[in-house]
Amino acid sequence: MTETLSLMAMGFVDALYPVNLLAMTAGVTIGIVIGCLPGLSAAMGVALLLPMTFSMEASTGMIMLGAIYCGAIFGGSISAILIHTPGTPASAATAIEGYQMTLKGQAGKALGTACIASFFGGLLSCISLYFFAPILGQLAM
Repeated sequence: MTETLSLMAMGFVDALYPVNLLAMTAGVTIGIVIGCLPGLSAAMGVALLLPMTFSMEASTGMIMLGAIYCGAIFGGSISAILIHTPGTPASAATAIEGYQMTLKGQAGKALGTACIASFFGGLLSCISLYFFAPILGQLAM
């Protein structure tokens, strides 16, 4: 447990370098644009933009690809809420309730709720992965 926490701390320090923060910001922005486009999923966005990270340092490239994926997952809810066409398969359920809110004039509230839910859902799953991945790895072996 202590080793996991120390490795997490080193990862957070590495993620706070200015080049990594810039890559994270650019990745989320690009991911949101990709997610908004119906027909382009988050995995497809990562696959299309993978060559962009070839010249980067490994940690910076991984941070950027992760940011593209997370941004695309949220970006899919934008088109789902506004035009009733899910941008990604993950936002299919959002198209049902979110579009109904748009018809009632509450598009901003629906987008805000989707953004907050996406943030906290991603944060919770990331923390869970950090703690359960070593256990699952041992179980798999």
